[in-house]
Amino acid sequence: MKVTIIGAGAIGGLIGQRLAATGEAQVSALARGATLAALRERGWRVRQGDKQGETLATGPVAAAHPLEDAAKLGEQDLVVIAVKGPALAQVAASVVPLLGPQTLVLPAMNGVPWWFCQGVPGFGDATLTSIDPDAAIGAAIPLANVIGCVVHASASTPEPGLVDHKMGRGLIIGEPGGGASDRVQRLAALLERAGFEAKASENVRLDIWYKLWGNLTMNPVSAITGATIDRLLDDPLVRDFCSAAMREAAAIGAKIGCAIDQSPEDRHQVTAKLGAFKTSMLQDVEANRPIELDALVSVVREIGQRVSVPTPNIDALLGLTRLFGRVHGLYPQ
Repeated sequence: MKVTIIGAGAIGGLIGQRLAATGEAQVSALARGATLAALRERGWRVRQGDKQGETLATGPVAAAHPLEDAAKLGEQDLVVIAVKGPALAQVAASVVPLLGPQTLVLPAMNGVPWWFCQGVPGFGDATLTSIDPDAAIGAAIPLANVIGCVVHASASTPEPGLVDHKMGRGLIIGEPGGGASDRVQRLAALLERAGFEAKASENVRLDIWYKLWGNLTMNPVSAITGATIDRLLDDPLVRDFCSAAMREAAAIGAKIGCAIDQSPEDRHQVTAKLGAFKTSMLQDVEANRPIELDALVSVVREIGQRVSVPTPNIDALLGLTRLFGRVHGLYPQ
């Protein structure tokens, strides 16, 4: 099986290493700079949990630059996209030479994907402009090739080409339009053999929206305050604000076939079990990387406007985080 990972960072590197270790896949990568060099020289490398002295590794990777050499890899059976949201539009064109009629494209990314509202009543084929303003992503990656994905794993990259896998092995995958399919079952089985807790979902849109429902507030609030999850939830005013924004998102979900049967307080109790946890957006701020604001917050506001759900708390959250990002050079002016 021919597999290409686009974005060999924390999640991409974890998936790449585990798939390569099965011996069932020839795993290549599209990467840049120091990560590209590290993969070519040392292969996939993953450290598990607290085992800092033990690194799981494979041999050198067939790695290429996404904008220059993608065509050299040829048609693939599976393309895993694991870039940060702001980079997706830049690399979407590099997916095109990797695609054949049966190629599966698995976006292992945070937030709402570009295809999320295609076919939803009231949306049709309309583009979510906060994610795909020029419709370039949708034009490059046909929906027929896409498998929806939700990642439940925490990992970081302490150096180029090295992944520290902290916790979680969950991957939920499913057809964008819902229902079951043989191709999803086959991919789930492969991911299970690679060591993931893979679940084939018949409603992956709901799974995506449910994860977003928590990340929508925790990520941006942690980014602008610098606080870990435990401190956010321990402050009653902050907690109440997050709950109010989550109720707005739940009302939007009910309008687009993603109804959530849980209260914000119930979700906070689950989130609190993470303890002094740094969200991915806070990690990006600390590393001076662009923040994934649009796929987590801007798009929720956009969908809310389309289905006539008022979002005053989400609007405030977006405005504050967007301004913070612009002041710090982490979000476009």
